[in-house]
Amino acid sequence: MKSPRAVRFAFQPLYSLHTGGVVAHEALARPGHGTVAELLTQARREGRLAEVDLGLAIAAVRQDETSLPLHLNLSARTLGAPLAMFDDLLAELGDAGRRTRDVVLEIGPPFSPLPAERALSGMRALADLGFRLALDGLGRGDLPLSLLVEAPVDLVKLDRTVLRGLPDDPASVAVAEAMLHYTTRTGTRLVATGLETDAQLDAVRGLGIRIAQGNLLAPPTAAGPAPALLTRAPAVAAPGPAPCVGDFLRPATTLPETATCDEVREVLAAADAPSGVIGVDELNRPRWSVDRTRFLVAVTGPYGHALHAKRPAARLADAPHTIEARAGAMEFLELVTDADWGRTGDDVVVVDDAGRCLGVVLVTEVVRGVAEAKVEAAAALNPLTRLPGSDTVARDVARRITIGEAFVAAWLDIDAFKTVNDTAGFAAGDDLIRELGAALTALAGGLRRMRVSHVGGDDFLVVCDVDEIASVAGALLDRHWSADGLPVTVSLATLVCGSGSIRSYQEVSRLLAPLKKRAKSVPGSSWVLSRPGAERVEVLRGIGTRGLQTAAG
Repeated sequence: MKSPRAVRFAFQPLYSLHTGGVVAHEALARPGHGTVAELLTQARREGRLAEVDLGLAIAAVRQDETSLPLHLNLSARTLGAPLAMFDDLLAELGDAGRRTRDVVLEIGPPFSPLPAERALSGMRALADLGFRLALDGLGRGDLPLSLLVEAPVDLVKLDRTVLRGLPDDPASVAVAEAMLHYTTRTGTRLVATGLETDAQLDAVRGLGIRIAQGNLLAPPTAAGPAPALLTRAPAVAAPGPAPCVGDFLRPATTLPETATCDEVREVLAAADAPSGVIGVDELNRPRWSVDRTRFLVAVTGPYGHALHAKRPAARLADAPHTIEARAGAMEFLELVTDADWGRTGDDVVVVDDAGRCLGVVLVTEVVRGVAEAKVEAAAALNPLTRLPGSDTVARDVARRITIGEAFVAAWLDIDAFKTVNDTAGFAAGDDLIRELGAALTALAGGLRRMRVSHVGGDDFLVVCDVDEIASVAGALLDRHWSADGLPVTVSLATLVCGSGSIRSYQEVSRLLAPLKKRAKSVPGSSWVLSRPGAERVEVLRGIGTRGLQTAAG
């Protein structure tokens, strides 16, 4: 069998879709004959899987030519190997001048051959060594949800087979949204892999996924890629979740906190020098920060070398500005403002829950990213009501369906709106739509789980919890609406969707259409309600009904 050390590697970058920069690269083994899977299968049959798997990782470290964070692939079975087998990898990293925190071990399928508790134990041991961990191949392999819940990972990689259906396949969209919800709640990061088309890239951006990888962005190359900007401009997409600090993460250049001025100067004087250096302790916690320009001015000025060369760099350093990766981008900007930082061009150190350095962010990039997010959000708002379009309700409906949550979807519109315009004029019609939009906005502000979309014209969509719909209906139907003194009525069609009773947002839309028609046939401001699969339509409000009494449709 070919020795792992004789295998060549290609390196594929991972891009931040916020900054356009390369945040890491993944080492991909390229055997001269056959595939990596075949190589590992043969090693498993010979009882040498962990040895060959770790040998490939060591060979990748040797062939890597950059200082970017490095992603190394490991089979889940290798998690069961004795920890001593990782000693050679640790030694190779030391020889290469790399710290374990600069390495992400991507744990891939199959997971089932190894008991979950043993896999967790192995992952925790690797995390204790300082490695960052990722779960790879989500959607392609046999990753148990229990492991996803308990594993101490920093990243989750959504497999290309799941994303292949974007942007048109509702199931692909639903899975991506569910995983984005999971990673947002747990403080981990989601990586979209295998992007091949512009449509996939636009869909990934629109969903709010912040890190991506694929041949569309950059194919694997024989040598590690130098940091470069991703210049492909995104199409205008539906705004995703608000960005967080971790979305703008760049690799940090670190040295031990005991480093001398000469050691820092050597790093900063290189051709591809970073903007600064972070001094870290033995647990990778930031202790000081050096800005490239200020430091070089100090050590290259008159007597600078004589005064500082062999002395600790900490004497010319500043206390590091730190923020947690899960903090919101707006929270970050508020912190900068509140702290009255005079050096907003400096690197800000991003840390995990234990205060360990994950990387750095630049204030200017966060400002630009927040501005772009706001522009995208504004572009999706209706100019009359400043409410978002149908994508907002569509995403929330898809999320609720994915997690099996009961909800109510509602369609609201103004009765005989053309007559309103023809009688009271377009300006009065616009004022009425604004008034309805303001009422819905106020309701959404008081009902935590309610989402509202302005579809266009006089049509509005609402999704809310089952116990919220009575409040929504009462606020809308108990109010006397008018356009320039002309009395106006509204119709509310509602669909109560129990857990598992509906398959997609498209099905919700299809079932609401006849309910809206039924509501508009009821005199006065009306409210009708039904459920998926039910033939009965209840008329809960309208002339001829009393309060909230029901009547057959």
